[in-house]
Amino acid sequence: MNKHHYVAIMAGGIGSRFWPMSRAALPKQFLDILGTGQTLIQQTFARYRHLIPQNNIYVVTSEEYVEIVKKQLPDLPAENILAEPSRKNTAPCIAYVAFKLLSKDPKALMIAAPADNLILETDEFVKTAKSALHFVDHINALVTIGIKPTHPNTGYGYIQHETAEAAPGVYKVKTFTEKPNVELAKAFIASGDFLWNAGIFTWKVQNIVAALEKYAPELYDLFAAEKDKFNTPEEKAVVENIYPQCTNISIDFAVMEKADNVYLIPATFGWSDLGTWNSAWENMDKDYFGNAAVGKNIMVVDASNCMVHVPDNKLVMLQGLNDYIIVDTKDVLLICKKNKEQEIKDYVAEVKRNKGDKYL
Repeated sequence: MNKHHYVAIMAGGIGSRFWPMSRAALPKQFLDILGTGQTLIQQTFARYRHLIPQNNIYVVTSEEYVEIVKKQLPDLPAENILAEPSRKNTAPCIAYVAFKLLSKDPKALMIAAPADNLILETDEFVKTAKSALHFVDHINALVTIGIKPTHPNTGYGYIQHETAEAAPGVYKVKTFTEKPNVELAKAFIASGDFLWNAGIFTWKVQNIVAALEKYAPELYDLFAAEKDKFNTPEEKAVVENIYPQCTNISIDFAVMEKADNVYLIPATFGWSDLGTWNSAWENMDKDYFGNAAVGKNIMVVDASNCMVHVPDNKLVMLQGLNDYIIVDTKDVLLICKKNKEQEIKDYVAEVKRNKGDKYL
């Protein structure tokens, strides 16, 4: 392993489309959504231990989740858990880690990745990540990973790339499109040169900092003004001062869609962003009738293609439902058509309006 290689695992989101399991106090990255025995962040941490020195793995999360990270990742050095005072999306998160690493190691190469992706083929993922690290070590490039679409998913971003290789297995990016409608998604897939955006980025730290300076100067200025304070006892106070001034913006909008040195590596390693209950259903073992279930006491009669997630100690008899999501927690029961899952965020907002924060 290379001592100049780092990863920032981004773990600050709420995951409201996985409500009612995912709550403000314990969001989806800290849950065992698929019933594997490991939470999503535990799987992600284990995956990067194959690639990055353990002391070079960082987790960026909200202040209220720091103790959860410590508990779920006991092998992670406590000083590698970076607390964000507020949620401002991925651009401020990446700027924070980038300035911290640049101060610590000017030769640093960095992967920035979500904590809640599902990746089924670790060996293939490690091979792809190594290719990305090798490419950015030799070329001033911002690299993202693209996944070959299997269906016209309207919940993912799409990336169009050049047909000619810039290097073996690496292509120049032409366009980004965020969450197209189904007709456009079908056209993208038919064209053959669009891939899903996995949201996993690789770059030299000095190059992403330069890109922030060029394309997101207001964000850059906030962190650059305090660059000497990172990795000192003053860092926490500095971050608490910077974050309220940051725009809530993704790294995609802030930099990647504007930069002219963005490249893509197509990959196939069993990826899902696990953004919805349907994506969980797609990646779970199913019975003869297509039902995916987490829970030890589930009985199914005349039901098909359902996603069922219930406590082990509760007996659930499921009859007559087709293509439904059924999620039971200690205080909420959700029964929702699978084709309405993108609206779960709206349902959560309605719960907040009518019931307050009690069930969030």
